[in-house]
Amino acid sequence: MTNKKEAKVEGNPPKCGLIAPIAAMDGCSEAHWEEVRFIIKEALQDTDFIVELVSDSNEVGIIQKRIVENIYYNDMIICDVSGKNPNVMFELGMRLAFDKPTIIIKDDKTNYSFDTAPIEHIEYPRDLHYLTIQNFKVKLRSKVIATYEASKKPEYTTFLKHFGQFITTGIESKPVEAEQFIIEALMEMKAELKSLRSERSTTITNIYKENSRLKPNANIPSFVRNHPTLITIDRTSATSQQINELANEITDDYFRSHDLSGISSTVSTAIASAIHSTLVDEIL
Repeated sequence: MTNKKEAKVEGNPPKCGLIAPIAAMDGCSEAHWEEVRFIIKEALQDTDFIVELVSDSNEVGIIQKRIVENIYYNDMIICDVSGKNPNVMFELGMRLAFDKPTIIIKDDKTNYSFDTAPIEHIEYPRDLHYLTIQNFKVKLRSKVIATYEASKKPEYTTFLKHFGQFITTGIESKPVEAEQFIIEALMEMKAELKSLRSERSTTITNIYKENSRLKPNANIPSFVRNHPTLITIDRTSATSQQINELANEITDDYFRSHDLSGISSTVSTAIASAIHSTLVDEIL
């Protein structure tokens, strides 16, 4: 059992991974999804489960690899399909393909998906109404414990075996040379950096398109590269705090020089983010 009041768990405590939205989407802010994750953790706080996002880890490594390994190895997964985030749905598909214990939850504004509709979904109110959330937490806790205990039986299946007899493939582990591992890790990081640069470029382009007050020569990358304070920072030993402070200073100068007082918070946040990422790119 995983209830601390009922019994102790032998060996390492079971891990419950969370697959859930993180960034703002479907009309809900980043803070909203953070609060939902807190509610889930609160529901399981008196159990032995260690509850973490599948992307979380104390180790440094490639995040995609970490996510796949946690999806496979975690004793339990709770997946919040609210808003039908594409990454969430993809990761849920992987977990179901592994046919391992999974609890699906969703808010009351999200419709069922055709492929996963046969699986029970535990529903919570999107407005996070207190009394309804208390009932949700009780039901979720009970379902997690019951599912975890049931998963110890050989005949247990989450989804796959209802449609026939299948043998799920595990994650293959193979030794690699240190040099090969470093090269592969650098290539993955290079691809991720290229993707981030592309996103930043798209963000900057959209800022110019949607805001006629920005002059054509108000180029963010050029403004950052030519800012006089850039020469004051030691690029070989710059700390995160120093970079953040410099980014804030450059952002303030950008707004003053382009007369952007009164601009929407969405646009100002996008500009600040573009300046910060450009600065990091220049320094590193």
